[in-house]
Amino acid sequence: MNYLPLPPPGTTPLRVLTIAGSDSGGGAGIQADMRTIAMLGGHACVAVTAVTVQNSLGVRTFHEIPDDIVAGQIDAVVTDIGIQAAKTGMMASATIITTVAQTWRRLGVTVPLVVDPVCASMHGDPLLAQDALDSLRAELFPLATLVTPNLDEVRLLVDIDVVDGESQRAAAKALHAMGPRWVLVKGGHLRSSDRSSDLLYDGADFHEFDAPRVPTTNDHGGGDTLAAAVACALAHGFSVPEAVSFGKRWVTECLRAAYPLGGGHGPVSALFRLA
Repeated sequence: MNYLPLPPPGTTPLRVLTIAGSDSGGGAGIQADMRTIAMLGGHACVAVTAVTVQNSLGVRTFHEIPDDIVAGQIDAVVTDIGIQAAKTGMMASATIITTVAQTWRRLGVTVPLVVDPVCASMHGDPLLAQDALDSLRAELFPLATLVTPNLDEVRLLVDIDVVDGESQRAAAKALHAMGPRWVLVKGGHLRSSDRSSDLLYDGADFHEFDAPRVPTTNDHGGGDTLAAAVACALAHGFSVPEAVSFGKRWVTECLRAAYPLGGGHGPVSALFRLA
C-alpha cells in the first residue's frame, strides 16, 4: 500500500490530537492511536478522558478524568503546539462530551475532527454511560467532519440493526441527520459475509469501501486504528473519501499483522510498517 510520507529528520511533523481513554493493556484507545499516528509520520498529542483497567479479556472498570483537566489538555495543545487534525474515542460521560464540545467551540478549532463514537468495548463492556448518548448525538456529532460507528454503536445511536446493504444505508442517513458532514458505517461486525464493507455518506452520495475479511480474532483496537489513520490522512489534506480509503487499507494491513496477547483478543498491529 502507499504510505503517508515520513517527515525529514529534524522537521516538525504534522500534529494529530487524540481525545480518548487510556488502555492499560495497550491494545486500543490512546495507545493504539499513538502507534498509528507515529507510524504514519505524525506527532501524536493527547487529551486523556478516562483511565481504563483492562487487558485482553475485557474492561474491569474505568476512572473518568475531571472535566477541567480534559479541557485543559485540549487547550494546552491547541494554543501552543497546534494541530492539523483530531479524533475522539472513549468519552466516558455526558459531562466529558459537553466539555470537549464546549472547548472545541471556545477555541474556534477548524481542523478536521473524526468522531469514533465508542459506546462499548469489543467484549461488550460499557465505555459510555447511557445518559451520554444524547450528548454525543446533540453536541459532538455536529462538530464532526466524520463519524465512524461500528454496527453495535449504530444500534445504540439510531436503533437500527444493520443486516444488509439496505439497512446500512438507512443507518447512514439517520446518523447524517444528526449533523456530521460525513458518516462511515463500518461493516466489520457483519459476520455473514467474507467481505468487510464500509459505507460512507455525505447526505447526497454513497461511497463503498470493500476489503476481504481477515480471519483473525486478534482485532482489539481496530476501530481506533482506522479512525486515527483517517485523521492522519485528513491532516495531509486528503478529501474524506480519499482518507477513508487510505484508513481502510491501513487497518486491513494492521489486521493481517495482528498478534496474540494474553488470554483474550490480541491487538491489531501498526508495526508491520517496520518490516
